[in-house]
Amino acid sequence: MPDGLPHVLIAGCGYVGQRLALRLRDRFEVAALVRTSEKATALERQGIKTIAIDLDRVRLGASLPERLDQEAIVYLAPPPNAGESDLRLDRFLHLAIVPPKAFVYMSTTGVYGDTDGAFVDESTAVQPRTERARRRVSAEEMTRVWCTERRVRRVVLRVPGIYGPGRLPLDRLKQREPVVCPEDAGITNRIHVDDLVTACEQAVLNKEARGVYNVTDGHSISSTAFFDAVAKAAGLPAPPRVSMEEAQLTFSPERLSFLNESRRVGNERMLKHLGVTLKYADFEAGIRASLNQAG
Repeated sequence: MPDGLPHVLIAGCGYVGQRLALRLRDRFEVAALVRTSEKATALERQGIKTIAIDLDRVRLGASLPERLDQEAIVYLAPPPNAGESDLRLDRFLHLAIVPPKAFVYMSTTGVYGDTDGAFVDESTAVQPRTERARRRVSAEEMTRVWCTERRVRRVVLRVPGIYGPGRLPLDRLKQREPVVCPEDAGITNRIHVDDLVTACEQAVLNKEARGVYNVTDGHSISSTAFFDAVAKAAGLPAPPRVSMEEAQLTFSPERLSFLNESRRVGNERMLKHLGVTLKYADFEAGIRASLNQAG
């Protein structure tokens, strides 16, 4: 690792964070924060400096791998599965002693709630319906206060469903898991992991970037249409259909919480202000690439 590179800390270095670390490491000294020592060891083997801290059980004396020339903190760790606020983020912010130049927080488009398929952009008021989305709204506010007090440039990336290599519903298609009939299915949004990594990268590099950005591929379709597209690209049968009434009786509460929300999320600010050039604006091309890379 060359000396003198500015420092970036990635908190939550999983499916997205690992790719981001590899993307940034030629221009920055990258450090990663993960939950377990096993994950830390795996990342260290790839040349990524990593520390393990369980933010649910922070030990006395725990400290982050910070430096005085902190270019950015990119926070990708998910909130806990229960509660109205993100206590993991709260504990992390208490550990963060050295203010970075930028703080990038990955949120969710779920904060907009259900708009019955209507268009939303960054000026749309948040109306979280689920406890999961309310935790994200709380976390966004937490980062706003923390960054304002420390004069840190803050970027919030509101992200929908993430797909990519190893993140396609192939097992569910092979198991013939049903989907909701197209006429009952709401509108959803998504982003290929490579394009999400680009958005995270631009949030660090673009000094003018600040505030909220929706990160989507610009194609709002139903989850049923996405499943159909994956099945076609993978040479699998289209999944069986059920009505929404049947789904209410058989689908898991978590899956229903996604199906019960419908919205079209705009990405113009991401393209024009954040400066993201999408590699997979065509989700069908993204699906094919994901299948090829997984193979």
